[in-house]
Amino acid sequence: MPELIVPTAHLHSAWLEAHHEWGPGLHEDGFGLGTSDEVDSPDGFAVWAARLAEESEPAKPTEGGRMSCMYRWIVEGDRVHGGIALRYGLDDYVRQFGHIGYGIRPSSRRRGLATWALGRMLDEARALGLDRILIVCEVDNLASAKMIEHNGGALEGIRDTEHGPARRYWIEL
Repeated sequence: MPELIVPTAHLHSAWLEAHHEWGPGLHEDGFGLGTSDEVDSPDGFAVWAARLAEESEPAKPTEGGRMSCMYRWIVEGDRVHGGIALRYGLDDYVRQFGHIGYGIRPSSRRRGLATWALGRMLDEARALGLDRILIVCEVDNLASAKMIEHNGGALEGIRDTEHGPARRYWIEL
């Protein structure tokens, strides 16, 4: 049975396995991985996981004026399937990329994990008092579009972003 958990240094090797499966780069949506994060060493990974856990607290201000964000990893046992992140406010970044970002490693796709995780994060958003959520996906990512629609997403339209055209969905909570 999958779980959503707070990022933890305990899953370093499992996370690295998922990261390597994605291939090079920082494209794992939902993990909050930045260009300056060093995740290969146990110490660097522990620092990164601790930062994500700390930033996940809604009452905690973040450094540099960044939006507060709740990070959760999608795991079963010691296997990391993906990550999902809920951004709390509505700044320029959220207006372009949405309140929720997620990613499922290639070998874990087509199992309904993203649909399940999105449902849990929508519960978190309700508990925080949010009344609607913007979710954005690439225009040709039909699996994500279907998953968002399954969770109540209503298509606002398609807009160009710095990463190409994207579908924009709103979910009323």
